[in-house]
Amino acid sequence: MKHLFSLFAFIAMTISAYAGNNVTLRDVMYGGFWPKTYAAIEPMADGEHFARMSDDRSMILMGSFRNGEIVETLFNAATARGFEGKRIDGYQFSPDERLILLQTKTRGIYRNSFTAEHFIFNRKNNTAEPLSQNGAQQVPKFSPDGTMVAFVRDNNIFLVKLLFGNSESQITQDGEFRKIINGIPDWVNEEEFMNNCSYDFSADSKVIAYIKYDESEVMMYDMPMYNGGQSNEYFDFSKPYSFKYPVAGAKNAKISVHSFDIKSRVTRKLDVNIPEEGYIPRIKFTKDPAMLAVLTLNRHQSVMEIQAVNPLSGISKTIMREESDTYLNENVYTGIEFFDNNFVLHSERSGYNQLYLYTLAGELVRPITSGEFEVKNFYGWDSKKNEFYYSSNEGSPLRECIYKVNAKGKKTRLTDENGTNKAVFSKGMKYFVNTFSNINTPHIVAVKDNNGKELKRLIDNSELKEKLAKFDMPGKEFFTFKTSDGVELNGWMIKPYGFDASKKYPVVMFQYSGPYSQQVTDNWHMGNYGNAMFESYMAGEGFIMVCVDGRGTGGRGTKFGKCTYLSIGKYEPGDQVEAAKYLGTLPYVDKDNIGIWGWSFGGYNTIMSMSQDEAVFKAGVAVAAPTDWRFYDTIYTERYMRTPKENKEGYDAGSAIVNASKLNGHLLLVHGTADDNVHLRNMIHYINALTQANKKFEVALYTDSNHSIYHGANTRFHLFERIADFFKKNLK
Repeated sequence: MKHLFSLFAFIAMTISAYAGNNVTLRDVMYGGFWPKTYAAIEPMADGEHFARMSDDRSMILMGSFRNGEIVETLFNAATARGFEGKRIDGYQFSPDERLILLQTKTRGIYRNSFTAEHFIFNRKNNTAEPLSQNGAQQVPKFSPDGTMVAFVRDNNIFLVKLLFGNSESQITQDGEFRKIINGIPDWVNEEEFMNNCSYDFSADSKVIAYIKYDESEVMMYDMPMYNGGQSNEYFDFSKPYSFKYPVAGAKNAKISVHSFDIKSRVTRKLDVNIPEEGYIPRIKFTKDPAMLAVLTLNRHQSVMEIQAVNPLSGISKTIMREESDTYLNENVYTGIEFFDNNFVLHSERSGYNQLYLYTLAGELVRPITSGEFEVKNFYGWDSKKNEFYYSSNEGSPLRECIYKVNAKGKKTRLTDENGTNKAVFSKGMKYFVNTFSNINTPHIVAVKDNNGKELKRLIDNSELKEKLAKFDMPGKEFFTFKTSDGVELNGWMIKPYGFDASKKYPVVMFQYSGPYSQQVTDNWHMGNYGNAMFESYMAGEGFIMVCVDGRGTGGRGTKFGKCTYLSIGKYEPGDQVEAAKYLGTLPYVDKDNIGIWGWSFGGYNTIMSMSQDEAVFKAGVAVAAPTDWRFYDTIYTERYMRTPKENKEGYDAGSAIVNASKLNGHLLLVHGTADDNVHLRNMIHYINALTQANKKFEVALYTDSNHSIYHGANTRFHLFERIADFFKKNLK
């Protein structure tokens, strides 16, 4: 597919050279407007160097944090003996960095899961050999002593001992498709807990602990698969793909935690206190081999416990409990970091996400950060200096800067630029690679020291800026307004090149609006296709393009973000209506020609925004929209709505299907037939409800496409052309 895109890019750029100064849709899709950046940066053990993949993914390069220079090629696909292939998809080092596990021939399964064929590369003798000859692997992991690699295949855990001729043995025996899964999560745990691995080695490399998922009683979902223009496999008939998918209120997989003693080959079921119908979003060994940290959640996801479990005796003890009167956000368990004698926890107990330092016994040492802002990422702790490194949106929910704070609370800002900053820190926290961008500046990558001094600029994307300067690019700006009930909302606006305030323009609003999401940030990656390139194209066609983050979105604390609890579909569409009404008061906006669109939750909110009492939207496009939360999965839906039995009124009020008769305006529904996330039945049931309500609508289906709608070389172009044409037809 990459070669097809390259061909189209060449053709598209050739066409655009003769197409005037406006960005064309083919420019957007194939014109190469993505900024350069560093791929797969990994800090190395010495604290002075980092590794990264070359741009063509054929090499792993070692660079100096001190000056940014490339000092060594660690792996080269062209010269490595025994390596099959011209590029790699990923890599990981053994703890002593003598070996590199190379990921090749990657095949996606769901959003975070994939199989791949891995090679063990020995840096000393420049030789690669397959990790296994018995089939592709999932989630391989080195043992802490570097002598073993574990992985999952066909729902079972395997172990390769490198000191014994790469001998391969099978740890679990009961793995079975659609029944028992060992060491990797099932669909819903993977999707909603953002995790593809459910096992870990003890610090002394003697034990593997893992989660077992018994999905025997989880309901099945069948997706028909068709030809889709890519394969003749289903040319003459449809063939369903079936997988386990629990909808809101239904049974989840039964979970248990086990340990495997590598030397004795004894497997034990651990005595973990799992809440009834609860979850285990993470397990992780601490530095103490006798302490496995098991994080549990109740089904409502309002209580998290950290349990310290002995992997040999199986005895567990709860060391910490975190609670919320609504729900706990994902960063509480995804962002937890364990150190020798402590751990750092994210918590919204103050009303804003902040960091807290605990002992391994679960005793609070102190808050690390505080204030009316949100910590976005925790980067690490220099225990010698007792300095903590993190990023936050202090000063503006639109921006993100890097900070350090010491034990006395003295805080130092390490990035001067206003926009969005990300970091990869060296071991020991002496340096970091800083990636910065904002609404008008493509990514700048630089190496800095831990006081924020720039040591070397690595990428400035000057070529991209020169390329964009050849086009008549529209103006981009942020704005705020207050709703009729006094809530201030943030938005961005893109006006056509040569904007004339004396004219009236049609408006297309794009939004996502899902819980704790943010679309309005000071970041180069705004809107669709890089720096809002699709919006830039539409602006060139005479539209003002707008995005507004309504209530329920992130960056502004729990009062703003969690007000939608138990009532998804109430505030989110109401705020988009308020935004459209505000825009209609502007002298250059044609208030009778305002459209709205979105993808996934944004598609749902498009429909709901067009189903309000005030008909302010003339047209809308809903892509991959969940139309009734009863059709969506347990973990996501119940986090915000509890179960349908507990909250029938909330589910009915937030159902596009129940409210189908209220639809106003022209609506285009778009869906992929192989969407494993938001199933096609969401569209089918909504179509029936619209039909019975005698509402007119249009439909676009994409064969064998999943939630991302990428299947086929021309699919994305066709989709965005359809969206653009729909608004051109209905708003002008």
